[in-house]
Amino acid sequence: MSRAFVKGDDAGPSGEELPERPISPHPNYVTAEGLAQLRARYDELTAQHAALKAAEEDFDKPRLSAIERDLRYFSQRLDSAILVDTGKEPQDEVHFGAAVEAQDSEGNLHRIRIVGEDEADVHTGKISWQAPLAHALIGARVGDTVKWRRPAGDVDLEILAISY
Repeated sequence: MSRAFVKGDDAGPSGEELPERPISPHPNYVTAEGLAQLRARYDELTAQHAALKAAEEDFDKPRLSAIERDLRYFSQRLDSAILVDTGKEPQDEVHFGAAVEAQDSEGNLHRIRIVGEDEADVHTGKISWQAPLAHALIGARVGDTVKWRRPAGDVDLEILAISY
C-alpha cells in the first residue's frame, strides 16, 4: 500500500503527517539568554512528552506527534548552538548581541538587539542576525548613519548608542 494512504504516527489533527520544522542553513549563533531559552523549551517539551506517555492508553496522539517533532527540532538547535561571548565583541561597534538605539530621519527612536534566529522577537525589539536591519547595523559605530533597505522603502538610521 502506498505511504500516502497510511495514517502515520506523526499525523496531525486531520490525519496528515506533520512536516518537520525547518532548520536554518545558517550557523546557530546564540546569546547566553537564547541558549537558556532553548534549553528551557526542550525541558518543557520533555516534561510534556513524559506526561502524555504516562497517560498510556488515553493520550492525545496528534499532540504527542507534535511534541516529538518539536523535540527533534530543539534537540538539533541545542546540538548546533554556538554561544557568542558578547564581552569579546568590540564594545564601540555593532555586532551580534548588541543592543542598539538608533533614530530615523523623522525622529523616531528604534531600540533593537541583534540575537540568534530562535530568540528573535520583533515585539520585544529582538531581531535575528540574519535580518536586513541587522546586516545594515553590523559594523556601525555611534554617530554612523546606515541605510535600512525595506520593501516599504529605505530608511536612514543614525546610531545613537550601542551596549552589550
